[in-house]
Amino acid sequence: MSWTNYHSHTNFCDGKYPPNYYATEAFRQKFVAYGFSSHAPIPFECKWCMKEDSIDRYFTEIQKLKDRWQGKLQLYYGLEVDYIPGIMGVKNPFIQDLNLDYSIGSVHFAGTMANGARWEIDGAHSTFLQGLKEIFGNDIQRAVTQYYEQIRQMVVEDKPSVVGHLDKIKMQNQFTPLFDETADWYREEVLKTLQTIAGSGLIMEVNTRGLYKKRAVETYPGKWTLEQAFHLGIPVTISSDAHHPREMAGFFAETLSLLGEIGYQHLHVLLDGIWKPVSFNESGIAY
Repeated sequence: MSWTNYHSHTNFCDGKYPPNYYATEAFRQKFVAYGFSSHAPIPFECKWCMKEDSIDRYFTEIQKLKDRWQGKLQLYYGLEVDYIPGIMGVKNPFIQDLNLDYSIGSVHFAGTMANGARWEIDGAHSTFLQGLKEIFGNDIQRAVTQYYEQIRQMVVEDKPSVVGHLDKIKMQNQFTPLFDETADWYREEVLKTLQTIAGSGLIMEVNTRGLYKKRAVETYPGKWTLEQAFHLGIPVTISSDAHHPREMAGFFAETLSLLGEIGYQHLHVLLDGIWKPVSFNESGIAY
């Protein structure tokens, strides 16, 4: 049995170590494939994104690792690309010219505050509350609805390889209960988003970072959402959103057990250059 992980961050963005540390640890933990997905550059100040002038060095370094580990560990270079309508996304010419092995499409910014700063849905709670007040008049339903509308727009217009951490906005409930995840309006937004993903044929990520960082009590997305995704036939992949080598398989066994209980029999993984379904159990994938 082996592991795979395609969502990880190195010191090219907000990760802790250079890429070689992650490759070495992935091999030690018996990974069969590992993908690097630094936060793509965006055209405004962002403390956790890669700088545009680091792109060439990023790909050069990963290509050297690909050559070094050939035959022992499959390595892939990708980016986590923020979808910001009219500004950034996978179909942006800058991203297209990079010829990525794969892309993770995520929404982190869902509005602009009075001072011109972008509103982050998974940043500091104080920033979240400031944007909620300034942009949405403290109407959390409007804010959450806009977040999911933006994800649906990304799925239809941008079509990344993988849809990243679908319901991550729920992490803000950890600090102040802002919305009920069982409310009809909320579940309707999630279902509409899942139906859009199902219609697109895209892969959805099951992200474990909230669990091992203790920022959520379940994965992104959680059990109810994964049950609906299963019934809609949405393929899934598991990733840890690792920012440190020790995090690369965080809560994988528990999450694979949950997926099995829901009914999933296959994970989609990038192997031999293509996304393919493979069987799994809580010990890993069968490869």
